[in-house]
Amino acid sequence: MAATKHEFNVEMTCEGCSGAIQRILEKQKGNGVSDYQIDLPNKKVYIDSTLPSDQLLATLQKSKKDVKYVGVKG
Repeated sequence: MAATKHEFNVEMTCEGCSGAIQRILEKQKGNGVSDYQIDLPNKKVYIDSTLPSDQLLATLQKSKKDVKYVGVKG
């Protein structure tokens, strides 16, 4: 199954915030997450994954940040 690029808005204000997201996603690499990009200035996280969006949302919410699913990035 091909990976889908999912876009999320994540309330990140500093390097510490993006670092927390990065640590969470690194643990998921190989478990359905193939790649990710964190765009701190725009408060966006892009995840290439075979996992469903609700599972990715739950994973990101472990950071205790406000996370919203935007949709599939074309």
